[in-house]
Amino acid sequence: GNSGGPLVDSEGRIVGINTFIVSQSGANSGIGFAAPSNIVRNVYEQIRKYGRVRRGQIGVIAQTITPGLAQALELPRDWGVILADVTQGSPAAAAGLEVRDIVLTFNGKPMENARQLGVNIYGAAGETVTLEILRNGQKVEKRVAVLERPRDPDRILALVSGDRNLVSKLGILAVDVDEKVTPLLPPLRRLSGVVVAGVVADFSSQEDHFEAGDVIYEVNNQRVASTAALREFVDRLGHG
Repeated sequence: GNSGGPLVDSEGRIVGINTFIVSQSGANSGIGFAAPSNIVRNVYEQIRKYGRVRRGQIGVIAQTITPGLAQALELPRDWGVILADVTQGSPAAAAGLEVRDIVLTFNGKPMENARQLGVNIYGAAGETVTLEILRNGQKVEKRVAVLERPRDPDRILALVSGDRNLVSKLGILAVDVDEKVTPLLPPLRRLSGVVVAGVVADFSSQEDHFEAGDVIYEVNNQRVASTAALREFVDRLGHG
């Protein structure tokens, strides 16, 4: 196959590195996937300079703004990125970022969703970046130092054990936030709640879907202590 080989456009420019293919027949035909060239370049430059890949963090939990979320929170726009949490003592807090700040740009680049912001933060470990935010109708620029992330939250998925972690009505795999999980996460404001370890594919197209790494603290103003409690809450909501 061509896994590990370049993906080129019609003009011969490399736009990615091929990774794998999804094929219904088992033959070399189907939907191909590739790592974008900008991510590949960032990884290459980090390995060349540091001998490893460094992932950045600033101490925020970001959420993609949807029309439903914008309506519920009475936001001035129905797309983009909003800060759902800012950890005390983090670079974000030191820079003056606050919960409900809407991130407009990252080093001048418009931010359309939380994943895009996360990717840009990941690739900026050791740098100081400029975030343009919208707060109370005013645009403000903040300079934020990006620290190297000590752990990789993707490892949380390895803690999932079948149906015990499935919250089917939300379409997520959830893991309790405890002493075992917190070292794998960005700094949290409190040791409670559950973290989304993965999303069931059938739910990923919904407008207000969850993303891996989201932390659920409350449901309808009631604190969530565990995955079992979260499942009980949503099951009860489903009955009325």
